[in-house]
This record gives sequence, structure tokens and C-alpha cells, in this order.
Amino acid sequence: MVGKSVPRVDAYDKVTGRAKFTDDLILDKCLVAKIYHAKIGNGIVRSIDTSEAEALEGVVKVVTFKDVPDHCYPTPGHPWSVELAHQDIADRNILTGRVRYYGDDIAAVVAEDEVTASRALKLIKVEYEEYPVEIHPRKSMYGSRPPIHLDKKDNVLARSNYFIGNVEEGLKQSETVVKRSYKTPIVQHCHIENPISYAYMEKGRIVIVTSTQIPHIVRRVVGQALGIPWGKVRVIKPYIGGGFGNKQDVLYEPLNAFLTTQVGGRPVKLDVSREETFCNTRTRHSIEYDLAAGVDKEGHLLAKDMMAYSNQGAYASHGHAIAANGLTAWRLQYACPNIRGEAYTIYTNTPVGGAMRAYGIPQASFAIECFMDDIAGEIHMDPLEFRRRNLIRGYYEDAYLKPIAANTNGIFECLKKGADYIHWEEKRREYSDQTGYVRRGVGMSLFCYKTGVWPISLEIAGARLVLNQDGSMQLQLGATEIGQGADTVFSQMAAETLHMDVEDIHIQSFQDTDVTPFDTGAYASRQSFVTGTAVRQCAELMYQKILDYAKTLLPNETRQLSLDHGYIYAQGEPVISLEEVAQESYYSLTNSSAITAEISTQVKKNTIATGCCFAEVEVDIKLGKIKILNIINVHDSGKLINPQLAEMQVHGGMSMGMGYGLSEQLLLDEKTGRPLNGTLLDYKLMTALDTPDLKADFVELDDPMGPYGNKALGEPPAIPCAPAIRNAVLHATGVAFHEIPLTPQRLIEGFVKAGLL
Repeated sequence: MVGKSVPRVDAYDKVTGRAKFTDDLILDKCLVAKIYHAKIGNGIVRSIDTSEAEALEGVVKVVTFKDVPDHCYPTPGHPWSVELAHQDIADRNILTGRVRYYGDDIAAVVAEDEVTASRALKLIKVEYEEYPVEIHPRKSMYGSRPPIHLDKKDNVLARSNYFIGNVEEGLKQSETVVKRSYKTPIVQHCHIENPISYAYMEKGRIVIVTSTQIPHIVRRVVGQALGIPWGKVRVIKPYIGGGFGNKQDVLYEPLNAFLTTQVGGRPVKLDVSREETFCNTRTRHSIEYDLAAGVDKEGHLLAKDMMAYSNQGAYASHGHAIAANGLTAWRLQYACPNIRGEAYTIYTNTPVGGAMRAYGIPQASFAIECFMDDIAGEIHMDPLEFRRRNLIRGYYEDAYLKPIAANTNGIFECLKKGADYIHWEEKRREYSDQTGYVRRGVGMSLFCYKTGVWPISLEIAGARLVLNQDGSMQLQLGATEIGQGADTVFSQMAAETLHMDVEDIHIQSFQDTDVTPFDTGAYASRQSFVTGTAVRQCAELMYQKILDYAKTLLPNETRQLSLDHGYIYAQGEPVISLEEVAQESYYSLTNSSAITAEISTQVKKNTIATGCCFAEVEVDIKLGKIKILNIINVHDSGKLINPQLAEMQVHGGMSMGMGYGLSEQLLLDEKTGRPLNGTLLDYKLMTALDTPDLKADFVELDDPMGPYGNKALGEPPAIPCAPAIRNAVLHATGVAFHEIPLTPQRLIEGFVKAGLL
């Protein structure tokens, strides 16, 4: 079953509308909650009057920051640690009177219906004491009065650095030294389903049904936020309409849990709008980079230096882990004896930065891969040849985190496939000396990405298999299907190891923390690797248990038994059906024992996936318009569990990467930090008309770390497109842009400055 493009196990229910998402499950007579958001970007609430809202007919309860627990809690979807030093920063309250960004959560209304709740919000009266707003990290890190958080006087959430060799000496020895600065924007995930939950109480416990990537982590964080035992919380995750990392944070579940406790345990629905999703959930960090590098006469890197400034926004969320992950990428792939990296993550009065697909690597990769082209330009070398000259061949490992290694490394094969597809050498020559206002160019970039989070954080996953009476299998996991096809892949894995058909593996798509095995959830491209390991171990255990039980039914059989597609074989001869074994296990008068297997495993391994993107573009200099003519991603993600699903993953990631490079940016008012384009009308996503035919290809190397030879694929497709497009524009026009997105305004400004207009 592994390696086959079997249909998605959830396809029929999703395309027919039968799949149940959170909003489809709302209980009858469910109350509706709405949040009152701050109308300033920095300050404190001097007074709040909710009397008129409370008097409105249909309003059940109004709560403010004065009513919620006064302790802080962390929100990121990271594994918890029993070691204090490895715990996430707790800097958030359920509601707050200290406003840190425009839209901060001050109060909430619970009403009988949505219209009443919305009317009640307008009746709340708030007076503020305003402080100056700072939305730029490099300015904010010099401090503000008062600081955004009292324990960080300089507004620096965290900083980290590392040193390999001697960068200053390496730069001195270099024939050419290049220095550049790059900047990436704030963007939003734009998943179809906004964050939504409903909560109620049952037998003294809080039950939350929510659209989340991390149900077991939500349970823990809600307990921390409310200051109650974690066992008092139950979280149920139905089908989910996308997340891309935004739902790898605990967003409004703690508030919803608190609200149900304030209305006698009645069910409360908390559904945020698209505008609230843009402003009040999470974003991808804007990061600024200062890079320097030195090369010798042959174009070999001798030294490289990175300084990064990450705009965290108002609260810690995933915090410095994003910028630190980018620093790790600076060490990998390219051979260099002298490397230095330093990063700052800085609080500002902006929407909160959190996890978003590829976790800091799209930002770092844009800077690194644009820089590689800029260095190649300075020394008059083909950028593909420059990379080939500096890339590490074969096995390599992270100098600081030894378990992280490229156990298989297919980057050179990926580059060949991409270059052949785009006709690299031919078109680099053809487009080398263009004139006129419409020009073409080809560009490329590459990337590497870890699989999971070990050894930085805990990796644990659980799986449970139950043999049904008809010989089929029930599979339960704490890992979450979020649209990426995980349920299908896990079903294939179980079927492969059990020698069964996928149709006979019945996977439970809903996660329930009271029932499903513990797993930290969907993030870090970990599930097919980490949870896949648990699935394989559980299936191997189940396989052996079936054979052991079958032996009791065949006391005279001395030959070795095996299981294959519904039958127990003895050295190739069928001797009893799996259904007969199952029936006996449930109903035997002498030997009934339902056959189950359960595994919880800690995975202490990691491996690096690699790949590249090649793009051909046409640039209209007068219009400031980029048209993508051809684009391909080539991935080394180990063995593919389901090639068709893999291609779908790549196409989706490429669309996200193209939007990142060309059009997406959450714009903020300089004075207030208020989002200016927080709607799907004004925030420019790629549409079908903007998208060219997408090409995905793979180099399949059997990685020894993966449970089935597989490694990361979910996030990597979103990484390389933006720098590849930028580098193609550089080839077409000779103009190097150092900030994305490459909007018409930014392009024309650059062309004017370069004298092309």
C-alpha cells in the first residue's frame, strides 16, 4: 500500500458535504460570544462601562479583563516540558486591560444570538490612556516607556547566537566580500475555515469542540489558563478547514472555556470573523536580515555572517523559535568553515507572530537564496554553478544539533531535474542581453528542512489498533488530519504493515482527548515521520498478536504463520480467515480476548529534506507586472507514501510561496498598528487567474530514519518559490530587489531607481 496513489479516505465525505466541521456540530440553543477589541494600539484601559450592554435584552453575560484569572499562560503549540527552562513564555491573559496592539482583547459578551451579541459590543464604553505605538522591531528594541512587557525593558523577547570558526578572519582572507540586507513581510495564513469553537460543561468538566491542529495541547493550555486540573478539560477536534500553523496556537479556546463557566455550563459558540482572524489570531513574522559573506577566487565560501531581527508583535506565542530556526538554516547545506549567526526577537505593537508553514524558513530562505544570487552576480558566476560549487555532497549534520542530519541528500539530483525542466543554460544565455520594456528571465533557489522537532523539543506519538469482528481494523491516533491527507497516509502505513487493504483500515478522523492516544499534533512536517513511527510499531505489535491468537486456534499447526489480505497462511497455504480469528477472539466460549494493540513512543531522531524551485518569468517594466511562465518544485522527501497526495501538497505550497513573493502583505497603520487590508478583498492572495501550470517532481531516496523511508514534505513546498521568482526578475532586468512582496509599486520604484524608467 505504501507508494501507491490510493484515493483519500475522506474524499467522498468532503466532496459531498457530509464531513462534519465544528460549525456543523453546534448544539441546539447554543449561546453566542463576541469579543470587544481595543481601539488603540498601546496603552491601558482607564475605565470600562458595560452596564448598557448588560441591560440589553438577550444578553446573558458580559465579562471584562477584571473578571478573568489574573495569571498569565503560554499559547504556542509546543510540547510541554517538565523543565522550567524549556517551557514557553507565559505572557498572555484571557482578557487584558493592558493594551499591547490594536485589537487586543478587553471584554466579551455572551448572548442568545449573534445579532444581540454584536449590538451589545457597541454599547460597551471604554476610556484609554494611550502610549506611543511602535511597529518596527529595530526601533522597538531600543526600548519604550513603558515597555510592552514589564519584564523585557528593551522589548527584546529573546536573542541567540552561535559561532563556527572565525568569521572576521575568513572575511579578511576572501577575494570578494558581499554585504546585503533583506526584508520579509507580515502575512496571514488565510485558511478557509476561521478559528471556531464551542464549549460547554458536562459532569463538572469543560468540553471544547474546536478547529485546532493540536487538541492535546489545547487541553493543557486551557487548564493552565483557567488554573484548573488538566483532567477537567476535554477537547474534541472534528474535521478542520485548514490551519497552516495558525491553529498550532491556542487561540480563543481558553476564553470560550472561561465563558461557559460563567453561564452555568451552557454551550457557548465563539466564531471569529475573517477580519478578526487577520488581526487577532497569528501571522507569519516579518524578519529583517543583514548578511555578509566572503568568497575566494574560485567562488568558494570562506565566511558568512547573519544578523536577524524578528518582529514578534505584542505577545510571545511561538516567539524566538521562529528566528532561531532560520539561524539553523544558515548553517546547513552550504559548506563554509566560518559561520556566525545572531538573531533578536522583538516585541512590537503589532498583531502577534506565530507558527506558519515552514516555521521561519521561508523568511531565512528568501534572504539566503537571494544572497547567493547576489554573490554570484558580484563574482560573475552562474548562480546555479555557484551553488553547486558550495553545496555539501552526501551526508552532513548540523554542527550544533548532532541528531539533525541529511541522512540522504538528493539536492544535486533535484537541481538537475529542475534545470533540465526549465532549460536553464539555454535560457540564461537567451535572456542575457535584453532591451525593451518586456523582458524574461529564469531564476532558482533551494532549501533544506528538518523533519519534526527532535532534539529541540519532545517528539511523542501514540497509536491504537482494534481488530473488528469482520477482520477489519480500527485505527485511532492523536495526530490530526487538517486537510493535508494524513488520515490516508496513516491508513496506507497500517495496511502496509498488516498486509491488508486500505479499505479495511477504518481510521477515526475526530480526535477526542478523552479517548484518542496522546500526540502533540500536526506541525513541523512531523506526522508521517513521528506518528508514522508509532503507526508502524503498533501495526507490527497487532500483526504479532493476531498470529499468536491464531496459534491457539490451530494447536496442531507447526508451520510458521503469516497474515496476508484477510487470511492466515502456514508456509503459503491458507489455513484460517482473519474474520474467523476475529470472531473467535470476541465470542469464543473458552478463549475470548478482543485483540487490540496500543503504542506510545518517543521518537529520538530527525532527518533533513531538501529541494529546489526553478522559475521562468516575464516582467513588464512599465506596468510593474510579473507573469510566471513556468515554475517547478523538485523535492527530496525520501520515499513517497502516496505520490498523488505528495503532488497535491507541493502544488498547494507553491501557490502559497508565489503569493508570498508577489502579492501578500498585511499592511499596518504607522501610528496605530491597525491592519489596513485585513479582508480577503484587500489582502491579495493568488487566484486561479494568477496561477500558472504547476509542476512538481521528486527524487525518491529511501531515508533510513523514516518509518517507511519517508521524510518531511508538508511544509517545504512553500519555501523556495519567492526567492526563485525574485532571482528570475534579477536575471530579466538586472535589478536586485531585497524586499517582498514584489508588488507593482515596489517594482516600479526599483526600476525607476535603476534607470529603466
